Amino acid sequence: MIGWRGKRRQSARLREQPQRLQLPHVYLQRHAQVALDSLGRLYRNPLPTIMTAAVIGIALALPSGLYLLLDNLHRLSGSWDGQASISVFLKADVPARQAEGLAARIRQWPEIESQRLITPAQALEEFTARSGFADALDTLDENPLPAVLIVAPRREHTTPEAAAQLQQKLLSLPEVDLAQLDLEWVQRLAAMIDIARRGILVISTLLALAVLLVIGNTIRLEIQNRRAEIVVIKLIGATNAFVRRPFLYCGLWYGLLGALLAWFLVAGGFWLLADPVTRLAGLYQSDFTLETLPFLSLGLLLACGILLGLLGSWLAVGRHLNAIEPN
Repeated sequence: MIGWRGKRRQSARLREQPQRLQLPHVYLQRHAQVALDSLGRLYRNPLPTIMTAAVIGIALALPSGLYLLLDNLHRLSGSWDGQASISVFLKADVPARQAEGLAARIRQWPEIESQRLITPAQALEEFTARSGFADALDTLDENPLPAVLIVAPRREHTTPEAAAQLQQKLLSLPEVDLAQLDLEWVQRLAAMIDIARRGILVISTLLALAVLLVIGNTIRLEIQNRRAEIVVIKLIGATNAFVRRPFLYCGLWYGLLGALLAWFLVAGGFWLLADPVTRLAGLYQSDFTLETLPFLSLGLLLACGILLGLLGSWLAVGRHLNAIEPN
């Protein structure tokens, strides 16, 4: 036989079901009311709300800021990768006309994107301007610098293996004395960025678990504080879904507020770093500037915060709500 509590709950389910089927706007209106009521509860307790949101925001800001920093480094290394080249030093006895002919032949190679010939006179002038040894160089009887070809390979030949093959091909030319590959440090930087990306993934996973624990513990305390209220509404036939709803919205608001705070922290931190980074890039004749969170990443951050809030509250409610039953 069904007890009186079961009959009340069964009748409540029967009353809610046709309303969801026939009046969807009423169902959505109830959700909106519960969402606003949950937000109002957080507003009426500002200090605990701010403290919980701050913990969530800091936990979300750390991986977000690190990912954004890596994205800027990858963008910077990408611009350097486009400038990666092979410096081909010709033998000292190669005349200028022969060097120009060699440059013209190399330009026709399918592996070459572009090349630039630096004559011994141009190399001496550039070295004099940048080294600060103009007086010492004036005492030399002849120019000791050879002609140099700056060869830029095509993008498909910038991998370490393809670039090394091109380097050996250039070294096999009789006019070439030395071919120096200027791509290796870019590849090392890319490898370090990949290692850092994997480390940030581990940190992000741990911090996501921390956010779940924080939200779950906060919702657990909220359930305990409203235990008497839950018992009363269960006595009049409320279902677990009805009781669970405000706590889920509470977790949603915590996740959203934490994500907004994380965005504010990341944007503020990069705003403080933007000017020093721009000045440093200017010293290297670069127009590189830091980029903050784009709208797509901001939306992803907000979605992650909301999902973590819902998941943390769902786990807490599912564990503790069933233990509260009217006697």
